[in-house]
Amino acid sequence: MKRNHISRRDTLKILGTGSLGVLAGRAFSIPGKQKHLITLSFDDGFEKSSIKTAEIYEKYGLSSCINVIASAHQKSPGETDAYHQWPVGDFTLWNDIKRRGHEIMPHTYRHANLTQMSLEEAQVLVEKCIDVFDQELEGFVAEESVFNLAYNASTPELEEWLRLKFRAIRTHGDHVNPLPYKGLYRLGCTSHGPDNINIHLENTINKFLEGPSGWLIYNTHGLDDEGWGPVSAGFLDELLDRLNGLDDVHLLPVIPALDTMQ
Repeated sequence: MKRNHISRRDTLKILGTGSLGVLAGRAFSIPGKQKHLITLSFDDGFEKSSIKTAEIYEKYGLSSCINVIASAHQKSPGETDAYHQWPVGDFTLWNDIKRRGHEIMPHTYRHANLTQMSLEEAQVLVEKCIDVFDQELEGFVAEESVFNLAYNASTPELEEWLRLKFRAIRTHGDHVNPLPYKGLYRLGCTSHGPDNINIHLENTINKFLEGPSGWLIYNTHGLDDEGWGPVSAGFLDELLDRLNGLDDVHLLPVIPALDTMQ
């Protein structure tokens, strides 16, 4: 079967170094009439899961989308909840994974629901998150990045303020987004849990592929037994193998997907 997908080499060019998402100063387009973009957005930055996720994606010449909590690696075990009790990576790991062509993006300063505090308090946490990424992640530029809200929770006021800081945000809403266009900022997604998501993920993708062109964003977390709503590593491996062989399917992180705009 002919494989019509963007290679890992091309994705590495898109990700670049220093200025994420820039490809020779212009956008690029995906060939073909029917386009199904799929982004699996891995949250929380569990160390073992993130390493394995990157390895599975690399097996198929693909780049993963990993979103990390800025201060998680500094917390003691007593500060974690039931879904954040596993060891997380630090920025040494995140820089290594980014250099290999994967997308590393912010998932808040701490895993807080920003809608359960004042706008001013939420803004302080976002600014602290940006400060950590500025200092720790190589080549990070907030204005060229996507902010992945914890619990996919946001308010219209917070979203408008975040527009001044980031290229895009991932939050609640329809998980089938339109194909990327200039100015697309608010990205909806779906997730499932707290138990294993294999069946739900498979059904969601199958239904999406039966429909018209669009961009599916599915909010995943850890692998196997890590995190809220984990996906099995073996299932992820088989899923990527199958999807990577479909002519109209393109597996991309968020920023390279945004750069497919016409």
